[in-house]
Amino acid sequence: MNKISIIIPVFNEAKNINQLLSHLEQSAGEGSNLEIIIVDGGSCDGIAEIIKTYTNVHFIESEKGRAKQMNAGAKMARGAILYFLHCDSFPPKNFDLLIQNEVDRGNKAGCFKMQFDYGHPVLRISQWFTRFNHLSCRGGDQSLFITKDLFEEINGFNAQLIIYEDNEIISRLYQQKQFTVIQKSIITSARRYRKNGVWRLQYHFFMIHIKYRLGHSPESMLQYYRKKIK
Repeated sequence: MNKISIIIPVFNEAKNINQLLSHLEQSAGEGSNLEIIIVDGGSCDGIAEIIKTYTNVHFIESEKGRAKQMNAGAKMARGAILYFLHCDSFPPKNFDLLIQNEVDRGNKAGCFKMQFDYGHPVLRISQWFTRFNHLSCRGGDQSLFITKDLFEEINGFNAQLIIYEDNEIISRLYQQKQFTVIQKSIITSARRYRKNGVWRLQYHFFMIHIKYRLGHSPESMLQYYRKKIK
C-alpha cells in the first residue's frame, strides 16, 4: 500500500486538533501506511506544544494562508498520495483504503461526499448535492486526495489565493478530467454557519464564487470575505 501523507493546515486550532488526530487514528484501515503533517500558519494558542506529544505527527511552520501552508506540507511529504484535510472535517472509516482503491483504479484525484454535523434544512440540501461528480458541487470541506506526481504536475495550490484555493485547484483537476467522488461521507463542522447564520453565509459564499468567475483579484475577494464573514 502506498504511503498517504495527510496534510492539515491550521491556525489557532488547539481546541480541535486532538479530536481530529484521535479520529484519524481510529478510522484508518488495517495495515495503514500514513504520515500526518500539521502545517501551522502562525498560531498563538499553544498548538505546537500539543503536537509535540504525538510522536507520529510532523509539525512545520509556514507563512499564513491555507494554499501556502498546504504547498509547504506537500513539499516535505514522503507519500505517493497527498490527502489535504481541514481541521474540522472527519473522514469516514477506512478512509485511507478507500483513497488507495481509487488510485489503484486510475483515479488520481478526488474527494468524499459530505455531511454537516448540523441538520439545518438548507445544509441538508447542500450536502445532498456533494454526491455528484460535478464542479459546482465541490468545496474544500470535502477534503482532497491527489497523487503527488499529479500535484506537482499542476504546480500545486495557487499561493496567491488566501481564500477559494480549494475550488481553484479542483477546477483545474476537472479540466484535466482527473476527479472522482467517493460515495462515503466526510463529516464536516458547521461552526461557521452557526456563527454567521446559514442563509447569510450561503449568500456570501455565492458572492465570492461570482467574484472569482468575474475575475476579481485575490485581494478583492479576501477583503469581501473579511468584511462579511466572521
